[in-house]
Amino acid sequence: MKKLLAACAACIILFTSMVAINTDKEIPGKKVTVTKIEPHTDKATVNNYWVDSLYNEIGLEAKGLSRDVFFAACKGYEYMLANNLLAKTGIITICDFSQSSDKKRLYVFDLDEGRLLFNTYVAHGRNSGNDFATSFSNRNESHKSCLGFLRTAETYFGDNGYSMRLDGMEYGFNDNARERSIVMHGSNYVNGSRASAGAMMGRSYGCPAVPAKEAKSIINCIKDGSCFFNYFPDKMYSSTSKIMNADFTWPITASLQLASNTITDSIKTLLSNPGLFN
Repeated sequence: MKKLLAACAACIILFTSMVAINTDKEIPGKKVTVTKIEPHTDKATVNNYWVDSLYNEIGLEAKGLSRDVFFAACKGYEYMLANNLLAKTGIITICDFSQSSDKKRLYVFDLDEGRLLFNTYVAHGRNSGNDFATSFSNRNESHKSCLGFLRTAETYFGDNGYSMRLDGMEYGFNDNARERSIVMHGSNYVNGSRASAGAMMGRSYGCPAVPAKEAKSIINCIKDGSCFFNYFPDKMYSSTSKIMNADFTWPITASLQLASNTITDSIKTLLSNPGLFN
C-alpha cells in the first residue's frame, strides 16, 4: 500500500484532469445511462489513479466487479470519511446488484492492506426481481432492496440468528433501513450449490442475506461503523444521490497533495525505478 500511495503522489504532478463520462449499461429488461461524476480538476485525476491502481492490484475485473462500481464505492467511502460518518475505517462492502443472484456479487475490501477479504453470494428483496434485482425501494413493507450508501451497525441474535443492523446514509433511498429491519444475516437459501445448479438464490424481504456458513465471519469483519454500498445503475440514483454528486476533496487526495509538497526528490526516484510500482 505504501508503494501505491507513493505512486499516487507522483500522479498529482504528472497527470492532467479528466472529465465526466456517460456510459450505457445493459441489464436484462432495463437500459440506463450512468454518469460518472469526475470534476474537471487535478484532484479527480489523482482519485482515478488511486482507484485504478487498487482495482488492478486486487484483480477485481476477474472477480466480476467493474471499475465504475468500485470507483463509486470508493467515492462514497471517502465522502463518509471526510464527513466523519465512519467509526470503522479501511473497510468497504459492496453489493453489486447489477450482477445476477447466481454470481458472487458481494465484496468486502480491506483498503489499508489492498486485499479482497470476502467474495460471496448475497440475496436481494423478493419484490426487487427474480434472478436480477431491477426495482428498489425505501418504503416499509415493500420487500425490496434499497440503494446507496449505508453504515454497518450493531449485531444481535434474531429470527435469522446472528445478524447486523444497517443505518441508511441517503435520504429517500435508504434512510428507512433500520425502521424496515434491513439487516445482514445468514441464510440457507443463499449458497454455492444453488448457483452450481443454475438456480437463482432465494430472496429476502430486502435484507442482504449471505450464505449461513459465512455470515458470522463477514458480520464480525464489517460491523460497528464501516461503509456498505448497494449498487445498481439506476438513473434516478446516479443523478440525484448527494454522495455520488458531491464535489469534495477526498481525504486520500488531501493527504497525497500534502505529501507532494515535500517529496519531490522521492518522486524523481520513483520515476527512475518503475519496478517499485510492481
